[in-house]
Amino acid sequence: MTTAPTARADGPIVLDDTGAFGSLHAALVAFFDTRPHADLAPELVDELSRLVLGGGKRVRPTFAWWGWRAAGGASDGPDADATVRALVALELLQGCAVVHDDVMDRSTTRRGRPAAHVRFAAHHQRARWAGDGRVYGDSAAILVGDLALAWADDALVTAGLDGAALARAWVPWQAVRTEMMAGQHLDLLACARREESLERTLRVARFKTAAYTVERPLHLGAALAGAPADLIDALREFGRDIGVAFQLRDDLLGVFGDAETIGKPVGDDLREGKRTPLMAVAIGLARAAGRADSVRLLHSCLDGPHVTEQTVADVRDLLHDLGAVEAVEEQIAVLTSSALRALDHARMTGQARAALRRLATLVTARRS
Repeated sequence: MTTAPTARADGPIVLDDTGAFGSLHAALVAFFDTRPHADLAPELVDELSRLVLGGGKRVRPTFAWWGWRAAGGASDGPDADATVRALVALELLQGCAVVHDDVMDRSTTRRGRPAAHVRFAAHHQRARWAGDGRVYGDSAAILVGDLALAWADDALVTAGLDGAALARAWVPWQAVRTEMMAGQHLDLLACARREESLERTLRVARFKTAAYTVERPLHLGAALAGAPADLIDALREFGRDIGVAFQLRDDLLGVFGDAETIGKPVGDDLREGKRTPLMAVAIGLARAAGRADSVRLLHSCLDGPHVTEQTVADVRDLLHDLGAVEAVEEQIAVLTSSALRALDHARMTGQARAALRRLATLVTARRS
């Protein structure tokens, strides 16, 4: 019987049918314990293990596990164990993404603790080392992310998969690494170009978040199990819509969530001038209503060099007043419904279908 999925602010999503996926944490620990040459850069390894083992919802490997199960993958036994070890790669890929993202966004916290670049900079200052502490912190954090990406490849190829399964998995794995980097670049470009197009901000969400959070993990798990093309297509269609809805929810939480619950300061997207779909919708609504003062306020938040707490508070009120929050909530609902329809006629077990439907609701209605 499938265990109902749950989520805690400080813990993983739990969605399992036999307990096999529950061994993911053990697989992560074992991976770190057996890394060759880890002693060459203990500071980097310590920071990466602190991040990967210290929290997170395990969204990506959870979707991958149910891609595996939807395609007929075993719920337990040697093949399931090898699959769980392979899914360690997704958590390491996520480690790469968040460390680099925090440097790029100048975020100070991650999961309620100082971000990697902040920790390294503080250590530099305490030790009274030579040079600029901020540059040292940024540089060391970039190396942590690079190490995570390299070890993600290691995790996949050393998981014990047979040659055919590894060859199948390599197709989505190649795609997800490139798509993730492309999404980060699109995000940079959106800010640099002062992007206001809803279509283009949704494209950022598609590649920066949806592809590597839901779509490709599902593809990876299904490919490991040897899924037929029609099932992979259905899972990817489901994953694209749920992944974008996941990012839209993240955008709302980044502005209106609880800092203690989400593990980072609320309003950071506004302070950083993030070109999110939420802001694109708000600007569009303000212009359509002829509210030039509202457009100016939104622009002052996006483009201003020093965004005050009062500006953040005013923009938060304005997002509700314009109807932007309601519009984004409606889009999340539309995307979720569209995603669920993609599952209706896909050939998979009823258990996997039910699990994916429940998981879709869980990640798009979350509060952390």
